Amino acid sequence: MHSLKNMFLFMMAMTFIVLYFVWSSQGREVRGKSEPPEKFFLCHFSYEDMRNTVQSDSLPTIYFITPTYPRREQAAELTRLGQTLMHVPNLHWIVADDNQACNDMVTKLLKKFGIPFTHIASPMPEIYRKAETIPRGVANRRAALNWIRKNVKSGVFYFGDDDNTFDLELFDEIRDTKKVSMFPVGLIGDYAVSSPVLKEGKIIGFFDSWPSKRKFPVDMAGFAVNIELLLSHPNASMPYKAGYEEDQFLRSLGVTIGDIEPKGKSCTQILVWHTQTTKKPVPVLKFRTRPDNSLRELYEELHFLGMADYSRSKGVISYVTKDGVTHRL
Repeated sequence: MHSLKNMFLFMMAMTFIVLYFVWSSQGREVRGKSEPPEKFFLCHFSYEDMRNTVQSDSLPTIYFITPTYPRREQAAELTRLGQTLMHVPNLHWIVADDNQACNDMVTKLLKKFGIPFTHIASPMPEIYRKAETIPRGVANRRAALNWIRKNVKSGVFYFGDDDNTFDLELFDEIRDTKKVSMFPVGLIGDYAVSSPVLKEGKIIGFFDSWPSKRKFPVDMAGFAVNIELLLSHPNASMPYKAGYEEDQFLRSLGVTIGDIEPKGKSCTQILVWHTQTTKKPVPVLKFRTRPDNSLRELYEELHFLGMADYSRSKGVISYVTKDGVTHRL
């Protein structure tokens, strides 16, 4: 009997020890190591609005934050988004590029739209590129928030990815955000939507196929924030923790469910879609000699836009076709 009692006490002690180590390891995971230094470079900014849209001093400015990164689809994505934003008055576009240096192509492209803009180079710290799940876009958004803190006193900011699709009505909805507004996002997860759930005009929960114990299981495109709220929380930040960026950022702002302003006809209307373009690697075009025709300038344009490269020794063999006959370049 005495030996059984000792065995029981030993098992209980071992259980407590195991639980302690599990708890302590989770604590280290949440707190993590000190964050590595971030490098942000201001590439270009312009407050001048060259569009023909009517501007109004009474309308709050929307600061539209777009994280982007070099790929062959980048110019096309930014062009499509820029053509949408051209129709939105009182908007400042912040484009933060995951790049070690300022990309002249991005600056030149942004100037075309006539929208007031800020172009930032904000490379992700290398340590996070090796993570099992990479926290994409975090460095870009943090850089944009840093710029806002230093340069803006009022308005509303919104995170809009360069491959998402936006109804122009969305901008009218979020412009009067007092603290935090939320609304449905289409084409998200297994439910095809992520949205707050309302009853009698009040938010009672969230409809999202990946809750994962998040207090705010929402998509990055599903909320807008008043800048005065951001400025009143100087330590608010977005973590380098894939899948939890939105939740922990909103928590750091001290947001409660009662603070949330539902938009989109009481969260029954979809005004933004999480569309995603199929990504393909940049092709290398193999030319035996550089073309002496219009293809030379066309190739230079492809290279400038990050859509293709050129080589004489490797890559896709290139041809010109005339009357059904192919001629190798």
